[in-house]
Amino acid sequence: MQAELNVGMLGHVDHGKTTLTKALTGKWTDTHSEEIKRGISIRLGYADAYIYKDEKSGKFYSSVADCKKAGGIPKLVRKLSIVDAPGHETLMTTVISATSILDGVIFLIAANEPCPQPQTAEHLLVLNSTGIKNIIVVQTKTDLVSKEKALENYRQIKSFLKGSAAESAPIIPISSHYNLNIDKLLEVISEKMAPQKRDLKAPLRFFVSRSFDVNRPGTVISKLSGGVLGGSVVQGTIKVGDEIEIRPGVVRKEGGKAIPLYCTVHALMEEEEKLTEARPGGLVAVGTSLDPSLAKADSFVGSIIGRKGEVPEPTDVVKVKYTLLKRADNENSPLRENELVVLNVHTSTSVGAVVSISKGVATVKLKKATVVYKDMNVALSRRFGQRWKLSAWGTVV
Repeated sequence: MQAELNVGMLGHVDHGKTTLTKALTGKWTDTHSEEIKRGISIRLGYADAYIYKDEKSGKFYSSVADCKKAGGIPKLVRKLSIVDAPGHETLMTTVISATSILDGVIFLIAANEPCPQPQTAEHLLVLNSTGIKNIIVVQTKTDLVSKEKALENYRQIKSFLKGSAAESAPIIPISSHYNLNIDKLLEVISEKMAPQKRDLKAPLRFFVSRSFDVNRPGTVISKLSGGVLGGSVVQGTIKVGDEIEIRPGVVRKEGGKAIPLYCTVHALMEEEEKLTEARPGGLVAVGTSLDPSLAKADSFVGSIIGRKGEVPEPTDVVKVKYTLLKRADNENSPLRENELVVLNVHTSTSVGAVVSISKGVATVKLKKATVVYKDMNVALSRRFGQRWKLSAWGTVV
């Protein structure tokens, strides 16, 4: 079974996103050395969640072992890919990039702090802008507060969400550490997050959100595996043996033009499961015939995979029909010509300058070329003091 949906974990830093991901998947997604040292998520973390239903009692469990331990008869009903996004404000561009591959969101708000916290509000801005409809709100850390405090926090959450994309979303109180109410959360996920209709006959479009070299140091040449690109199919299908094109590609010298790469798909993996074909829904690793050194250290993040000859030329000039966002923490004045912005489109993030503005359309000259399609969602962040903050949302024209 391939995962049906990509579900993101959003919320303020230290509100329990990675801990809940572990409760749902059994996997701790903070594996980078700096993440372990600092105790926060920096990169996007991925793990698959299997949802089992007990055929006798009708209860939901996050693993077959949990169900059998309770004396049940497990039946696999859903499989989801969980995307654990960082909560720290300096990593907001990573969060915005993540939304390009998300079909739904679990929005975490901790019960032991007043609502909203800064990145709680920031992530809600993202949700209001992206149009993601599948939203479940989770009130975490309820084991750290009294019943009265939890109810007070619940009322704060309801007030905060009023008028937003998450206004009618269910609110589930949980404790990830003690596995309390996780079964109820699984039930709501199963009922509320329906698989989306996909166009399997459309041209392949795959957004790359990770890339890496899987070979251990000292591996002999004859046993080397090619570079691996991780991400999601957003339309069409990709199969083992396909000839694919990767753009923008690689830049041979600083300031030079990116050269597209062509290679063969050697393997498709969804965590430990081998696939012969990958369709939209879920996070997939594509094993290729590329030199593995090209793919190391997330070097292909922001690239698009398609069939040979079907991926547009990269461009460093993007026209965006945009709307300014209302921010409670800063005055969001109109964009100005020559102003520096950070532009997020699909999984690509690039700094650029606004070269012209006309009738609600901003033309942005990027430092790094990217591939865009008409009507793609675009986020624009601008500098407030020492921080880049989300300021406008729009589409490519």
